[in-house]
Amino acid sequence: MIAVDVTGGVGMWADEAALAAAGRRLDEWEASMADRAARAKTLATQVQALTGSATSPDRSVQVTVDSSGLLIDLRLDERIRQHSSTQTARQIMATTRAAHADLLKRLTEATSETLGDGDPTGQAIIDSYQRRLNPDESRPDVQR
Repeated sequence: MIAVDVTGGVGMWADEAALAAAGRRLDEWEASMADRAARAKTLATQVQALTGSATSPDRSVQVTVDSSGLLIDLRLDERIRQHSSTQTARQIMATTRAAHADLLKRLTEATSETLGDGDPTGQAIIDSYQRRLNPDESRPDVQR
């Protein structure tokens, strides 16, 4: 059997103040979620536009990577012809790793500015990029 309050009371709420407080908490939660969604969308737009760049110490190799870490520009100075192909390949790889580090730095800054330091979602994004851009560092069992 279901009991119905026919006296005009507010049912399960003890009083109108409790009902109003619950409504305010729901409104605050909804506003908070809307704010988080807006910040996440802003961050996604910023991340998509990020690039990372680096130049070798002797300035003979310049590398730029896009927001996913893919090589989008490689510039070799004419002086590179003085190096062996093995040395050139090593310089390109090292400079690409430096460009990845630059991208990760920029991503970390954008995430902190948009979501705040210590935000768990932001940290998860940074960790994901760290694993993807530096796979050998996140897997100690990988042989070099």
